[in-house]
Amino acid sequence: MEDLEQHRRYLFAVAYRLLGSAAEAEDAVQEALLRLHTSAPADLEHPRAWLTTVTSRICLDMLGSARARRETYVGTWLPEPIAAVDDTDLGDASALRESVRTAVLLVLETLSPAERVAFVLHDVFGMEFDQVAAVVRRTPSACRQLASRARRRVRDQAPQRAHVSAAEHQRVAAAFLKASADGDVAALVSLLDPRVVLRSDGGGEVRAARFPVHGPQQVVALLSGLGRRYAGVRSVPVALASGEGIVLVLDGDVIGVAGVEIDAGRITELNLVVNPKKLRRFAQGS
Repeated sequence: MEDLEQHRRYLFAVAYRLLGSAAEAEDAVQEALLRLHTSAPADLEHPRAWLTTVTSRICLDMLGSARARRETYVGTWLPEPIAAVDDTDLGDASALRESVRTAVLLVLETLSPAERVAFVLHDVFGMEFDQVAAVVRRTPSACRQLASRARRRVRDQAPQRAHVSAAEHQRVAAAFLKASADGDVAALVSLLDPRVVLRSDGGGEVRAARFPVHGPQQVVALLSGLGRRYAGVRSVPVALASGEGIVLVLDGDVIGVAGVEIDAGRITELNLVVNPKKLRRFAQGS
């Protein structure tokens, strides 16, 4: 049972990076585990490798329909936020952390399904290209090219951030929460990088900005408007897989989760998910 749970956590980590959706990742993992009991070879020696291949193939099939759905998505699509405890520490820790940044996952959304699978399996989880080839059903050489193209896109569009300690993340996030609670506009502006961007995902379910908002003054104006609309909202710090975050609670219900990106002591990104369909993992714990 313990081995099965370890496999499940690892497979979820793979599937989440391939799909950007915790719900879809859980479905893919569940299907793979079902196939383990119904169609795995009787003499299977390496269940994790077999399960990784099966899970990745399931995700590859799901990516085509997921891309079609997201083309008609209302407003900005953001990956479903997950808590740090939902992720895994297996593999290269820095690559795993980097690969769940919202900026990186948004770039992965622009890749072809085969490019995304090749990049995630090789660059993040360290699979050899002959193993990747078994998933995408192409030659190892072709998979090497797929991963290379994806790597360039990620490097160019989501440059690796400088390392920020957990203490620094928490300090800036706490200062942001205090300034927000106090309504201190000047303090809020001072905490935001000049290049700051706020993205919000309501999915057509609730009101949210349709397009990213850029610049400290514009971001603070939007946050102030949200504060007036949701008077009484409570902000709770949370450790997300991607870094520091904030859970927004109103009358006991989770109404939003915001991921916070920090560089040089200032916030560079606020990624706010208010689509209730993407908040169930947090709502369950509220």
